[in-house]
Order: sequence, then structure tokens, then C-alpha cells
Amino acid sequence: MKEELLSRAECNALRGLAIAGIFLHNYAHWLGPIVKENEYQFFQRNVDWFNQVLIHPDANLLLHLLSFFGHYGVPVFLFLSAYGLVKKYERVMSSMPVAHENVSVRERGTGTFRFLRYHFLKLFKMMIVGFVAFTMVDAITPGRWHYDVLKIVAQLGMFNNLLPTPDRQIWPGPYWFFGLMLQLYIVYRLLLYRRHWGVTVALMVLCIVLQLCLSPESEALNRYRYNFMGGMLPFGMGLLAARYERYVLSWRGPGSQVQWDACLFVVSLVLVYLMSLGFVTWTFVPVMVCASCIGLVKLLTDAASSRFVRSCSWGLEWLGSISAALFVCHPITRKIFIPISRQGDTYTGLLLYVIASLCLAWVFMQLMKRIPNPSMK
Repeated sequence: MKEELLSRAECNALRGLAIAGIFLHNYAHWLGPIVKENEYQFFQRNVDWFNQVLIHPDANLLLHLLSFFGHYGVPVFLFLSAYGLVKKYERVMSSMPVAHENVSVRERGTGTFRFLRYHFLKLFKMMIVGFVAFTMVDAITPGRWHYDVLKIVAQLGMFNNLLPTPDRQIWPGPYWFFGLMLQLYIVYRLLLYRRHWGVTVALMVLCIVLQLCLSPESEALNRYRYNFMGGMLPFGMGLLAARYERYVLSWRGPGSQVQWDACLFVVSLVLVYLMSLGFVTWTFVPVMVCASCIGLVKLLTDAASSRFVRSCSWGLEWLGSISAALFVCHPITRKIFIPISRQGDTYTGLLLYVIASLCLAWVFMQLMKRIPNPSMK
């Protein structure tokens, strides 16, 4: 039996799915008539609005779906990040043919300070290119943001998630993710690295219980979910999936893999919608999102004999390969093209945004390659 839950190609395809959801969501939810998501808080009125749209669909149905569900690309990224950390730092080289990253024994045994310094610089390398470009575009386009010293320093230090009312502190909005990832790296290295599975599960349960104690529409919940506690569920899932992937693979059973993967995809996808309808079940939607995405990429692998499926797989893998650059540059193109959609040419603005974002992401990727990589030494 294959011992890896996810191959390199499948990880890239998952990144492609995740970034597609994120960068399309971040455009759609800026449009006034489009349904708003429940990302950091749970608003029943948003659920009711979405259900009305499903009952009475209009020409903007695609945008409604992207706005309401697209942000769930973030949990997929968190799952993959945790999965990759275990592959990189916790497996003994002699027993793990890692296809994901080539790392030395010395890097695996690196100290806490060097680990955190390395990952801070990796995040900073990504963030600074986009942040500098965005601030220049923001200064010459309508709706200019008012920066102050604290907001700038907090973004550069990636601790703006910790500030009060983070909605008003972080600009561009998607860059909250850098602070989230930095926190999760710290939590992983200090609390979860090579620890018993019970420690990971206990932290996941604690974060979920605390979240359920908060009011669904409160600012307290909003601030809570901006930080690592809100992402601990999918991150913990990624750690456990990588550590115990043989057991996960055994659940697929002895029958047709296509049937198992199709069942996982369809059932999880249905549960994503059903669990989004109530506050308690909404907390666990990231589990179903990760499961459905894994089921989908497994189906693409199963059906690789089809030319159409191979083309879809290649497209997702390519998108995954530029996902970091696309993430940092899409706020720039959104700021430029969103007025076109707001003035009535909804899909014209969206199409220009997609084309420009993909092209700019390629440019940013070339630029980021020229910045020296941080060292573990």
C-alpha cells in the first residue's frame, strides 16, 4: 500500500484549489450586492441571505458561492503547512523518502531560535514584496488607507493580528494570514514538535471549546479567530494526518479507490453546506473542507488517464506553484479593478482581475526568487 497520503503533485493541486478560492473570494466579497461570508464571526443573516440566493438564483450566483465559501481556502493552506512541517522536521530520513522538500539531518534537528528565525524570514520575504507594491498602488487609487507607525510596524513584524479590532489594523486585509502563520510556527515548535498526539488533540479541543464559549457575532470571537486559536483545528489535522498517514490511508478500504474518493468528496461537500447553517457545526466546517478537497485531488489522480482530467490537474498544480506570489499580489490587482465591477460591469472587472493577477503573480515569483533564501545556520 502507498505510504504517503499526499504526493507532491497532489499537494500542489490542493494549494491551487486553496488559492483559487481565496483570491476569487477576496474579490467577490467586496461587491455590495453579493452575499457576505461567515469567516471570523457567525451571522445568521448571512446564512439566510445565502439560502435565499440558492432558492432564487440570479446572474451573480457564482460570485455568491465564491464569497460565501471561498475563504475556506485558508484552512486548506493551514492543513498543508502542518502536513509539510511534519514531513520536513519530524520524519527520520532513513524511513521517509520525502518528495516534498529536501532537507538535511542538521536542519531537522535545528534549535527553536533558528527554526523561528528561518520561518519568520521566509514569511517576511513573501510579505515585503507585496506590501511595498501595495502601499504604492493604494496611495494613488481611490479609498486610500490611513497608515500610522503602529500599523506599519505591526505588519512588518507580523503581529497585527494581536491588536484590538484587527479589521481596522490590517491593510491589505488578506495579509492577516502572515501573522497567523507566524503564530502557528511558534505554537508548533514550542508545544507540538515531536510531542504525543494527545498534546495536539488537547490543544485543538481547548481552542474549539473556548471558541464555542464566545458569542457568534461578538468582536471577541472576531479577534479570537484572527489568531492561531481560530486555525488550530485544520492545522492540528494536518499534523496528525502526516504523523499517522498509514492509518488514514487504511480507511480508504480494500475496494475501488475511485468509489472511496468520490464518496469522500461528495459527502464532505454536502456537509460543508449543511454544517454552515448553525454556529456550533460551523466551527467544524474546516474539517469537511479539507476532506472534500483531498477527495477531489484524489479523484483527479484516479482519473489521470483522461486528457481533460490531466489538463485540470496540470492547471491546479501550476496554480499551486505560484500560490505564494498570487497571494501577495492579488490585493494590488483587486484595488485596481474592483471599481469596474462596482460600476456595473461585474464579470468584466472579475475577468480582468483574474488575468492581471495571474500575470502579476508570475512576475512576483521571478522577483521573489532573486531575494536570497534564509538559512537555518
